[in-house]
Amino acid sequence: MNYLNINKQAWNNRTKIHMKSKFYDVEAFKKGKCSLNKIELEQVGDVKGKSLLHLQCHFGQDTLSWARLGAKVTGVDLSSESIKEANLLKETLGLEATFIESDVCVFDKNNKQQFDIVFTSYGVLSWLENLNDWARTIASSLKVGAEFHMVEFHTFYDLLSGYSYFPNNKPDIEDEGTYTENCDGSTSTIATWSHYPSEVISALIEAGLSIESFYEYAYSPYNCFENLEFVPNKGYQMIHKGQQVPLLYSIKAKKLN
Repeated sequence: MNYLNINKQAWNNRTKIHMKSKFYDVEAFKKGKCSLNKIELEQVGDVKGKSLLHLQCHFGQDTLSWARLGAKVTGVDLSSESIKEANLLKETLGLEATFIESDVCVFDKNNKQQFDIVFTSYGVLSWLENLNDWARTIASSLKVGAEFHMVEFHTFYDLLSGYSYFPNNKPDIEDEGTYTENCDGSTSTIATWSHYPSEVISALIEAGLSIESFYEYAYSPYNCFENLEFVPNKGYQMIHKGQQVPLLYSIKAKKLN
């Protein structure tokens, strides 16, 4: 079974739905709304004049938000439909950006450029079979002294939802809709893998990166899971047996040599 093609088709299907959703609110984005959240904005900091590689960029909203903040951006995504829409969006907005259709785990085989920042966020790792290849791409794409930044959904939530916390040799294969409010009931076959935080950190260290920070968060900016409740000025939380569940974590790493 070709898991890569399965997921590519799923994301081609999802992109068409996401472009019309309130969740992504493309019209507000076109009018100037920033799609980035406080966590990543504070962690990454000032990007003006810096080159930034965005891995698994979907249809480019976050990539173009970094461009609006002054970065020289390149976005990479597996989905041909996402890359097509990202290019249309940048042209509509008159922004400078390069979008490349590629599996991020082999992107480094053809990429010759090194960047000041590599960035990825929110729901990216479960689509990857091999984190060592992913981490190698990150390391090879960074200049010496440059930084990798990631914000990701915490796998503790997946465990409570019945998925494995620890990696399996084979992916979970499911027929699933998408997380936006306008999902019309249609489903796509998807293949996903479990990657818990220490596995992620170990892969980055093995690739030669130095971990600068690791944080966990009880609140998510997105209401995209079941059983979340909104807390004003905080975001969405999940309570399990009277206690908050970690919903996000972030990693900052640096290439030292």
